[in-house]
Amino acid sequence: MKEFFLSDCPHFENKVVVSSFVVISKQVKPKKTGEPYLALTLGDRCGQIEAKMWDNVEDALDAFDQEDFLKIKGLLNKYKNRFQITIHKLRKLGDTEVDFADYLPKTTKDIDELWRTLSGFVSSFEDANLCTLVQSFMSDPEIASEYRNAPAAKTLHHAYIGGLLDHLVSLFRSCDLVSQNYPQVNRDLLFTGAFLHDIGKIHELTYSRSFSYSTRGQLLGHMIIELEMLQAKIAQIPGFPDEMKTLLEHLIISHHGQYEFGSPKLPMFPEALMLHYLDDLDSKMESMRAHFEREAANESSWTTYNASLGRTLLNTSKFLKRQDVVAAAAAAASAETAPAQAAAGEILDAPSPADSDSLPLAEEKV
Repeated sequence: MKEFFLSDCPHFENKVVVSSFVVISKQVKPKKTGEPYLALTLGDRCGQIEAKMWDNVEDALDAFDQEDFLKIKGLLNKYKNRFQITIHKLRKLGDTEVDFADYLPKTTKDIDELWRTLSGFVSSFEDANLCTLVQSFMSDPEIASEYRNAPAAKTLHHAYIGGLLDHLVSLFRSCDLVSQNYPQVNRDLLFTGAFLHDIGKIHELTYSRSFSYSTRGQLLGHMIIELEMLQAKIAQIPGFPDEMKTLLEHLIISHHGQYEFGSPKLPMFPEALMLHYLDDLDSKMESMRAHFEREAANESSWTTYNASLGRTLLNTSKFLKRQDVVAAAAAAASAETAPAQAAAGEILDAPSPADSDSLPLAEEKV
């Protein structure tokens, strides 16, 4: 049974730990001497950590592959403010020796409740064709099962079991709110585009042992897969309008918003533009939330560099809390010194005996 998880790192800094992990990535690199060392990324359900093996590497080079499970013994410490493990020993584990649930992060939200929320939005559609289309996906047992379990991405955002559905429901809520402010937006079209925009990730990504790309995912990408899935479902709906099909296809291929981000077309109508920005917003907000969570134990209000966002981040909750602590300490210090200052003031203000016995100057002249 796995006892040490990566969320426990702050309690074991500079200590030797023994635990099991899944191999996210494996690289063999040369030392300055030319000898090889192992550079690994290890993971469990709480996150990922970099690990290096410097000694006795020859015996370990061919002992395991990416996505294998390892039991490792090593020193846990920090390098550039991030935890890492220097591996002393390792051993490959068989599948029967591990509980898969220990190695893949999973949403803390209720999957059934998320699915019911999604169903509620779809039942509010006024366009019968779009409602039938989305329900045909949701009633497909294979698609529904994958949609409820798939991550939304390998690493960038909502990268956990149930992440795709979590992202979708969050996006639906944003679409529902923002579309109310723009009456020219076709709500049902926007929602259908949101439902379809990442559905291809159920085939693009694999997530049985770790999060990686399938061969189809590597070769085609989720947008091409989505177009195929859309065409297959529309073919089963008699009289589905060709114009609506074209709009849905554009929503899919334009939702990344920029050519350099993988969209072959820029968003060219209101629903497409809104989908792009709300999808981008939701993914970035989740990326920030997850980064703050990973670095919750750090005292600094500033995080390490976030590669996907291209910047360091300020945790405003920590920052404001720190200011409150400083203000409270200053107030406490002021309260402690106030009585002493008051006493000193009374002494300075009190008349001296000579002053009290002497007469005013005018009276002395009389």
